[in-house]
Amino acid sequence: MMRHLRVIGAMTLAATLVAGLVVGCTPASPPDADPGTSTDEEEGSDDVILSPAPDNKSETIVFADVSWAASTFMSNLAAYIVDIGYGYTTEVTTAANVVALKSIETGDIDVHMDVEIRSIGEVYQEVVDTGKAEALGVSYTPVWQGWLVPRYMIEGDAERGIEPSMPDFDDVFDLAEYWELFQDPEDESKGRFFNCVPGWQCEKMNKLKIQAYGLDEYFNVVSPGSDAALSASMVAAFDKGEPWFGYYWSPSWVLGITDMYRIPEPEFDEDLWNEEAGFACAYSVDDGNIVGATSLRERAPEVREFLLAFNIPVEVMNELLLYLHESGKDANEVVPWFLTRYEDVWRDWLPTDVAERVKASV
Repeated sequence: MMRHLRVIGAMTLAATLVAGLVVGCTPASPPDADPGTSTDEEEGSDDVILSPAPDNKSETIVFADVSWAASTFMSNLAAYIVDIGYGYTTEVTTAANVVALKSIETGDIDVHMDVEIRSIGEVYQEVVDTGKAEALGVSYTPVWQGWLVPRYMIEGDAERGIEPSMPDFDDVFDLAEYWELFQDPEDESKGRFFNCVPGWQCEKMNKLKIQAYGLDEYFNVVSPGSDAALSASMVAAFDKGEPWFGYYWSPSWVLGITDMYRIPEPEFDEDLWNEEAGFACAYSVDDGNIVGATSLRERAPEVREFLLAFNIPVEVMNELLLYLHESGKDANEVVPWFLTRYEDVWRDWLPTDVAERVKASV
């Protein structure tokens, strides 16, 4: 079934949002069929007759890709299953995180596979309150964000001959004593904090947190420019045994090849989690939530049931993200690899006939 490239033009959003240009891409295509493989006879497990997918191609289901690896992969995976297993036309459309959520309200996107509700709760609630969106399930858990330094700075690393450079460190407020370890090469009067990816909400939150903790006197907040640059800066410092201080999140491939220490902060507090208070506490531990259009109840009820069942264990997600990084493949190219390797995970999401069609396609 053909899937289309999609471009959503500039959208006028709420006053707090900037109009976003979003560019579409195509979910993973099934591998070329083996000439000796039947597509309408017995396939998959023994004694199972492969039935054709229903003809739902007149209905298009649009998935959001919000440009971090987990989201990109899950949107392509879900689009593939909905296409091959359920017979719908599917599209994967790139959009900024909040823009994607608001686009469910406007009807331009049907499913956002990776919403951290507590992190963007206000926007989420606004969209849900319109009656046009609903939480459908948990795509993976747990999800955390935080400020990190290499563990060897706190505990040392005997194998690498590294002595601890912050042996008496307790919590975020002690960073003022150690700023010189993180000296900014462009401004030696302060340390350097690597902020999150430009355009993400955490970019502004981290700036306010630095101020709320009184650390703006000691640290410059530096934009990495991209996720790739942020992770590269961490890995480069870790490989050299050097200091590094910045923001990152889990699950992530980069935390699978480094050993980072999450800076203790005051426990998450709803009363502090706002601009006025400067977000002066730890990020909440959240889930990756699937948010979908309520119109799916009538347009594609079986797709809604699939999304309610969708869940990837976090240890599988970490393995997946590391494979994505090391293989250098695009997320949509990794979909067949995931379906082959982790059948015990995804088969539970699907009715038998749908699962057999998906299995036969890879």
